[in-house]
Amino acid sequence: MLAMLCAWLIAQSAPAHEQFVVQAPKATLTLEIARTEAQREYGLMNRHSLAPHTGMVFVFPTDAQVAFWMKDTLIPLDMVFVGHNGTVRKIFSDVPVVDPALPDDKIPLETGRANYVIELAAHEAAADGIIVGTKLTSLSALSTNQ
Repeated sequence: MLAMLCAWLIAQSAPAHEQFVVQAPKATLTLEIARTEAQREYGLMNRHSLAPHTGMVFVFPTDAQVAFWMKDTLIPLDMVFVGHNGTVRKIFSDVPVVDPALPDDKIPLETGRANYVIELAAHEAAADGIIVGTKLTSLSALSTNQ
């Protein structure tokens, strides 16, 4: 009962997200949008699973160098770094969960230049046909909806 209460409280504290649909080469992805600083900081923390073809897209104000880590993320993820024109630049596949006791300064960072970063469950990017060079052109609509 206590575990259920804790999970409910965590879910209530998570920032609310709009959803956005992106067409990948082999699947339609339904992504929660993390557009604000608070939403980007919280990301997919404390999630125990992701349904197939779902995840989160992090929208940044400009196309710049960004860094991601797996603090309080409970499932392995794929991180897809996408440029302002929707071209996939870099993919970190199957980024592992880190031990919760690991000090913040020891948590590995995944970095790259991006205007958008998509997080999916581990191995989902490859299963959905997303590789470096893939164009996800619908993402540009997110920049105009800020």
